[in-house]
Amino acid sequence: MSSTPPPPPGPSAPSRVRRLPLAGVLRTGRPADIWFKPASSVVVATAIPNLTLLALGRLDLVMYTMAGSFCALYAHNLPYAARARALAGVVLGMLASVGIAMVAASLTTSAAVLVAVGALLAAAQKTLCDATRIGPPGHLIFTFISSATLFAPQAIGQVPGHLALTLGAGAVAWLVGMAPALVRPHGPERRATARALRAAAAYAEASGPGRERARPAAAAAVHAAWQSLFATGSRTAARRALERLVIRAEEALAAPSAADPAQLRSWATGLRGTSAVPRPSGVRSEADDELVGVEAESAATPANNPLWRRLGPGSPLLPIALRTAVGCALAGYASLALGVGRPYWALVTAASLYQANVTLTWNRGVQRVVGNLVGVLAFAAIAPLAHLSHAALILCCLALAFGAEALMGRNYWLGSVCVTPMALLVTEFARFQQPGELILDRVVDTLVGALLGIVAAIAVTNRRAADHIELAIDATDRARARAEQALAAPRATPGTLRPARRGLTAALVDLRTAHDAAAGEWWQRALPEERVLVAEQAGHRTLAATVRGTEHGERVRV
Repeated sequence: MSSTPPPPPGPSAPSRVRRLPLAGVLRTGRPADIWFKPASSVVVATAIPNLTLLALGRLDLVMYTMAGSFCALYAHNLPYAARARALAGVVLGMLASVGIAMVAASLTTSAAVLVAVGALLAAAQKTLCDATRIGPPGHLIFTFISSATLFAPQAIGQVPGHLALTLGAGAVAWLVGMAPALVRPHGPERRATARALRAAAAYAEASGPGRERARPAAAAAVHAAWQSLFATGSRTAARRALERLVIRAEEALAAPSAADPAQLRSWATGLRGTSAVPRPSGVRSEADDELVGVEAESAATPANNPLWRRLGPGSPLLPIALRTAVGCALAGYASLALGVGRPYWALVTAASLYQANVTLTWNRGVQRVVGNLVGVLAFAAIAPLAHLSHAALILCCLALAFGAEALMGRNYWLGSVCVTPMALLVTEFARFQQPGELILDRVVDTLVGALLGIVAAIAVTNRRAADHIELAIDATDRARARAEQALAAPRATPGTLRPARRGLTAALVDLRTAHDAAAGEWWQRALPEERVLVAEQAGHRTLAATVRGTEHGERVRV
């Protein structure tokens, strides 16, 4: 068996500065297909404790219940077995964050110390959320809640009671997040499978350069569908039916010319609702060997790439963590120096910016500033209505929470238009305040936090991003070699070919992710573009060969 070897790395090119773009930063897109799920969940999870506190006349405690209520925003893409664990982890993480903040606030009134604690907490939250891949809204909710708690008056004796409020609201959020399982127990897996089928169809019907552009998205969607299925727990009949459909999407990714895009889309449409999972024609029986490799791989998946390895020395997450700590500290101290009464707003603004590279961080900074400036205008319009009564204040916050999730998927700045007035209104549960003072503080903190956050991202360089590409190329080459070895075996079967193919698909997705992250760094040496291209092309040729080998039971030269 032969394959095209990657060329040796050439001499290192000099470092170069990449431009920070403005075009398209504020362009709106289509919302996420399940935007209404986190939106409705956070409304329900927030309304229950807030209305309870209103009835008890203790709205001054809303900050502690909202810490638990906002946990309802997480894990909506996960199957319910995995969601139960993830939401429990989110609630515990929120408890830990709020607990540390409350203890720090009760032990010191030094704003300088509190800013330092907030910056370190933000860096830890960012790193852990990225390492666990919890997904949107990531670390931002944790940082917002813990930073606000740091600057709220606190006595050490109050900490247990306030933590109990957070835990109680977190339990409500857990129940709200798990409730849809009673109606549609396989909804998340069905949606992930449908996305994979639609992405494979788009790739199959594309041609020329368009096909090359569609390939990474299709590979990522197929990989995500397998991850969703592997996280479901027991392999029920419904899961086996979904696995067969993902196999069809996987085959379309590897051999697009042989795929039927219309059929792939028809299967995706059939996954809506609670009707039976579509069954591809030509499937012999539930007892055939098509899913033998899936079962073996499913059993091995949980031990793959443990958390400690993702956080170890050389992790690509560490430069981002350092940027977060430095940027948040700079923003908080600058806000203190300017005499702003709420330095945590500047800290949270800086924390919200950090993405996989400087270019994405810059984009987020522009979006944050625009969204917050429009948002304070929205607050000026909403404040008179919210000040009519505490019930009106609660209803305004609920409406803004729903609007934030409805708009965030279109563009971050649109979601910020709702998040900003909601954050301002949250400060008024204890007592109504002058809108002008709040608006001025928010504008100053937004500008300070965004400016110094971006400065920190540029100053804390990530010169090892190109090294991670080299590692990803090596991993892709090893995965391709394993797939070719499986193809060369005298008795190659679906049970050996399919896991090898999925391992290669995952390696190709990781390679593209590493390349895209490095390509957006502001100061970076020339990337091994040719080696990436060769590795991807060779990998996809091997994928196509494994499809032919699976379908025909024959060895194929790559």
